[in-house]
Amino acid sequence: MLIGPGGAGKGTLAAELVATVPNLWLSRSWTTREARPGERERNAYVFVDRPTFEEAIAAGRFFEWAEFLGNLMGTPVPDPPPGADVLLEIEVQGAEQVLAKRPDATVILLLPPSLDVQAARLAARGDDEAHIRRRVDKGVEEVERGRSIAAFTVVNDDLTQALGELTAIISRTRAAATRAAIPEDA
Repeated sequence: MLIGPGGAGKGTLAAELVATVPNLWLSRSWTTREARPGERERNAYVFVDRPTFEEAIAAGRFFEWAEFLGNLMGTPVPDPPPGADVLLEIEVQGAEQVLAKRPDATVILLLPPSLDVQAARLAARGDDEAHIRRRVDKGVEEVERGRSIAAFTVVNDDLTQALGELTAIISRTRAAATRAAIPEDA
């Protein structure tokens, strides 16, 4: 799971990971918030209205979901291709729910290098000043909660370096899972 505050670069790095790491499948989250410019074209989320989202909750279609800054966000029950590992790009609340169901899941906290950089990234994607302030304030809380559940923390100051760190974490995690699956008498 890739978690972190808005403006940390989760979406950019998740897309890069899926493009470069074999057998990694990104689950597309649903949200009731309005799409930012270009998000629909990139298939970043499934954008739905609140009643549609609430119907999916009632039908048990989500692995995790939460209300975040007045909008609903959630991950449908994953259905990856055979042999693929699932990558979730989610909020901290969702990660806590996933860990309750799957304590073996790996959580990576992605951080912006500073609050100023975080605010600049939010502004660059078209967020208004009031929303930026709310996201930065909420981000402080998210980071604190995220540190308590994350196995790894990566600061996204340089995209190439952060991608390399994330790729190495995935490789180590996969290797450890493979070692754990081999019987001791083998």
